[in-house]
Amino acid sequence: METKAEREIQHGHILAANEAELAWGWGTPAGRQRALRRAALIAAGAGLRDGTRALEIGCGTGMFTAMFAVTGAELAAIDISEALLAKARSRGLPPTRVRFLHRRFEDAEIDGPFDAVIGSSVLHHLALRPAVRKIHALLKPGGVLSFAEPNMLNPQVAFQLIFRRYFKYVSPDETAFISRKIKEVLAQAGFAEIEVRSFDWLHPATPPPLIRFVAALGGILERLPYVRHFSGSLYIKAIK
Repeated sequence: METKAEREIQHGHILAANEAELAWGWGTPAGRQRALRRAALIAAGAGLRDGTRALEIGCGTGMFTAMFAVTGAELAAIDISEALLAKARSRGLPPTRVRFLHRRFEDAEIDGPFDAVIGSSVLHHLALRPAVRKIHALLKPGGVLSFAEPNMLNPQVAFQLIFRRYFKYVSPDETAFISRKIKEVLAQAGFAEIEVRSFDWLHPATPPPLIRFVAALGGILERLPYVRHFSGSLYIKAIK
């Protein structure tokens, strides 16, 4: 019987063979704008800058790694999929600042501690409680966890998880998060100053002429009581 790790590796092969970034929705004009905003949120929350030592979990093709690298931070970027890491390595990011590691995070030996542990859409692929405990152990005192993850309350996210067999980019074991639940898990792991907020109403399929309008409308919706909880993503930050 296949393990979860084996299924994730196989899923990585499928994504690598089918233009992973397009499958994830990052390859369209609206998708690229979403990715840039997401990377900026994660990097700013983590305090990435010259001299920061950060671990990126689930770096995949290295698209976000490249965005994080421009901050000048020293990055160790880990992924379970060698097929996706091959794409990441082909980006030619400076080896003095970026190290790619082919490992399963949950049982990998990683040299910490880190100033920040970061990632985009990866925690929902992992066994959450042990992963969060390990992140806590890898951080320096005062270190920051900074992630963006799918929001279970978003109708499209929920629909894709229910009918995952029809969506190639959805892995067999991934899930999504509810704000209250992720806060609880982080607190139980020993994190403090926990922030979880909903964001992201710009759909990857938004036509280019409408991107500016939809992004502005999304900014309004993110501030509206009740409505904001149904946005596409959660930004998650916590401090050790």
